[in-house]
Amino acid sequence: MTKSILITGCSSGIGQDAARGLRQHGWRVLASARQPEDVARLADEGFEALQLDYADQDSVEYAAAEALERTDGALDAVFNNGAFAIPGPVEDIPREAMRVQFETNFMGPHALTRAVLPAMRARGTGRIINCSSVLGLVAAPWRGPYNASKFALEGLSDTLRVELEGSGIHVILIEPGPIRTDFRKNAIKAFERWVDWENSARAEDYRNGLLDKLYKRGPSAGKEDRFELGPEALTAKLIRALEDPRPKPRYMVTTPTYVAAAMRRLLPARLIDRLVRNA
Repeated sequence: MTKSILITGCSSGIGQDAARGLRQHGWRVLASARQPEDVARLADEGFEALQLDYADQDSVEYAAAEALERTDGALDAVFNNGAFAIPGPVEDIPREAMRVQFETNFMGPHALTRAVLPAMRARGTGRIINCSSVLGLVAAPWRGPYNASKFALEGLSDTLRVELEGSGIHVILIEPGPIRTDFRKNAIKAFERWVDWENSARAEDYRNGLLDKLYKRGPSAGKEDRFELGPEALTAKLIRALEDPRPKPRYMVTTPTYVAAAMRRLLPARLIDRLVRNA
């Protein structure tokens, strides 16, 4: 029988590639996006498209109910992928910005997971796959809200994995690292909305390098990350996470993620601090 999966954040990047790749691999894909125009485009591509905004509880509940109705309560998996970043030093991030970051990157996946778990419990099977980050393993400077949201997602996933032992439901983390997407472009929009850098105590730090880190990295600036992979690399690991009979708790995707995991196990915190500060 064809297995079904609900994927969030399918407007571009990781989610879009995952939706296309899994469909080609024989999965029934319910692809969701936040903006109505993206939902319409996904429908034009032939997907069963849903609108889902992690920051809106009603939207999450409606999309979950719709996905379960379309699959007759037999939704096999959820890939919690949708996320964004608000870059900048922690001291320049207002409380409301941090709340917005967590609503999308943490509270939304939690709400969607809760919405589908009863149906998975009733069937005694299911997979919840959460897209974390290398920054959920080792925190990097100037990315505090994103670091914090991914560390929280890691803790939630680890807890839920233990709590669901024996239920037939597997909770799995995908650890991407640098993947070619529009992530940086979207981070710039969030930075410009929330961070008043010109009035910051660190205004000189922004002028002397922080703005360059944000605006002048990437292929358009001729500064490609040699470790960066295309989203298809993550899709391949996602397929493994979905189809391995006994899935791992975590699937690493890029070299930096393997390195970060090893650093956490082997190195003292002060040395890790020095390494990420100079990265």
